[in-house]
Order: sequence, then C-alpha cells, then structure tokens
Amino acid sequence: MNEFTGERVIPGEVNDDLWAEHLSRYAFAARYAPGKNALDIGCGAGYGTAELAQHAHTVFGIDIADDPLRYAQTHYALRNAYFARASASALPFGDGSFEVATAFEVIEHLSDWRALLAEARRVLRRDGVFFVSTPNKSYYGESRRKDGPNPFHLHEFEFDEFETMLAEFFPGVSIFLQNWSESIIFSPEKNFSTELDARVDSISGSRDTAHFFLAMCWTHAHPEPRGFVYSPNASNLLRERERHIHLLEGELAQTKDWLHIATAERDAMIALHAEQKQQLEQRNRWAQKLDSGWKTAVARVAQVQEELRAAQARGAEVAAAYARKVGELEEGNRQATEWAMDIERRLSADLAAKCDELAQTVGFLDRAEATVTERTLWAQRVQARLDQLEPQLHMIRESRWVKLGRTLGLGPRVEG
Repeated sequence: MNEFTGERVIPGEVNDDLWAEHLSRYAFAARYAPGKNALDIGCGAGYGTAELAQHAHTVFGIDIADDPLRYAQTHYALRNAYFARASASALPFGDGSFEVATAFEVIEHLSDWRALLAEARRVLRRDGVFFVSTPNKSYYGESRRKDGPNPFHLHEFEFDEFETMLAEFFPGVSIFLQNWSESIIFSPEKNFSTELDARVDSISGSRDTAHFFLAMCWTHAHPEPRGFVYSPNASNLLRERERHIHLLEGELAQTKDWLHIATAERDAMIALHAEQKQQLEQRNRWAQKLDSGWKTAVARVAQVQEELRAAQARGAEVAAAYARKVGELEEGNRQATEWAMDIERRLSADLAAKCDELAQTVGFLDRAEATVTERTLWAQRVQARLDQLEPQLHMIRESRWVKLGRTLGLGPRVEG
C-alpha cells in the first residue's frame, strides 16, 4: 500500500476515531442498499465496498489508483464485490445501472467535480439514491489553522454552496450533519446485538460547526431521509477517558520536564546571547576603528595613485630617453659587430697561415727529434764500447811488459 497521508484510509493504519468517521458513512448508506446493486466511487482500500456488500446484492468499487485496488482485491475477496480501475468523472457503466451510489470524501479531490455529479446521476436508476460527503470548509479550515490548507484538496465546500451545487443535478437533496456526540448505551452482558433502540433528546450542532456534510440525493423516487446513530465502540467511555486523562497527565509531566530542560537551555541561550552581544559590541567598535583606518587608507590610496600617475609620466619620459639611447647603442653595436666580424675574418686568415707554419715547424721538430734520438743511440753505443775498452786499456798500461817496452822504446805507446 502507499504511505498513509491521511487522505486514503488504510485499515489498521489509522486511529480509531478516523476509522469510525469513514466507516460510519458506509453504515449510514448500507441501510438503503439491501438487495440492490450499488456503486462505491473512490473505493480506496475497499473496506466501504465490503460494508455495502453485507447488505447489497452486488457492489462495484472503482478507484483511479492501482495500489489500493490491489489491497481491496486481496483483503475483500467477496462473491458479490467487484473492484475495477476507473475515473470518477468517466464511469464505465451504462445509464441506470445502479440503485445506490456512494462517493465519500472524493468530491473535494477533483478539479472537475461537476463531472462526478453528472456521472453519478447518469448511472442511477429513477428510484436510485446517491450519497456524497465532504468536509465542512469552515470547520475544516479552522481545525487546520496550524498545519495550513490540505494540499490534496482542490475544492472545499461550505453548506450553501454544497446544497446549491447538488441541486443543479438532483431534484431531491437532503443534507445531514456528521458530528461526534456522547451517548450512554444500555446493552445486555450476554447475547449482545447491534439492534438497539436509540433516543436523541436534542441536536445542538449547526451547519457552520458541523464536521462533515453527507448529502442524500435522488431524482424521482423519494427515499425516507432517516437519521442515524453510529457507535464505534460500545464500552465504558468514561473509563477510557480516565485512562486517556491519565496518559495525558503523564505526557503533561513529561512536557513539564521538557519545559524545565527547555527553560534551562533558554537561560543558557540568553547568557550566550548576552556574551555574543558583548562580543558583537566589541567587534562593532573594532569595525568602526577599521572603518576609520579604511577611510584613511582610501585617502592614502588616492594620494598614492596620484603619485603613481606622476611617476608613470616621468617613467614614460625616462623610457623614451632610454629608447633613444638604446637606438644609439644598437647602431653602435651594429658597427662594432661589423668591425669585429672583419677582425675575425682577418684573424682567421692569419690563424690559418700560422697554423700552416706551425705544422711545418712541428715537422722540422719531429725530424730533428728523430736525428737527436739517432745520435743519442749512437753515443750510447760508443759509450758502451768505451766502457768495455777502459779496463783493457788500464790493464795494458799497468802491464810490466808494456812498461819494459816503453823503457826500451819498444812496443806501442799508450797515452793516459
């Protein structure tokens, strides 16, 4: 099923009072349905269709929404109750198909509510009766003053408008006021039956203070508009009220505890507010000081901007002078570059000649080095030979035979 919003009653998911308000309307209409064919327009979850089926020969329940229809088909699978998806402004039935039709708490949800009334009259027989209910706009608006208008209601009715509108489609209209009322019930302890005699001494309600309007409409036949008393729970109401009061007293005590906590929190908030106020005042003084400094800074900024404009003008003049100087330097640089390139060309030529001369010199040096190396090797060989001959020569000098020959003037003369 869809989430409960208060606009579609789901059995077991609403409080007893709301359930009784809705079911009592079907109990009211069921008195006119025994043995007849009935139509429940906007059947929702199907509980009202099932109530009518206890008395009627056949009941059709139609609704525009799929979820409640599936719930109705699952929970109220009765042999004489049928459910179908259809629009209240385009009923899929032939003219004069039903003797009883209901549309409880449907009309205020429709933008084209006149189409609902036209269709209800079309499918009714000449002796048929149509029951339609809606909240009293005056009372309903007052009861919802905290929550605001009901977002699901497209058009709500006051008594005169409701009566006038119904009279446009049905020659006979009788409007009942649906209200809660206290009662005292005498019931046997055993064998309790729903058949009870009822006595209502007075009815003090008025059309302006009524909770709901329930209209009984007909075209030709004139059914008897009988009042109806519905008691959803024949128990000791005083005891239930006492228990309810006890619960309310407990809730009141809890509320007082919450109030005490809330008061303490409020006092803490007041102290915090005072502290924050003091901080705010300090910050305001600080802000005023900043504002004064800001104004001084703005004046200084204006002065600096003026100085900047003057400096920019001077800078432009200096930049122009620099530009001229740069032009001169660039021209001098160009001439110096040409002179340097000429020098580079000449030096390159001289360097090439010197490199050739150096190469020749290196060749001469290489050849001289080879000659020196060759002479050195020769000198080393000669020195080695001398080193070998020196001992021999010394031996010859010291030989006595050589000395004798020298004395005698014979033999070779060996110089020292």
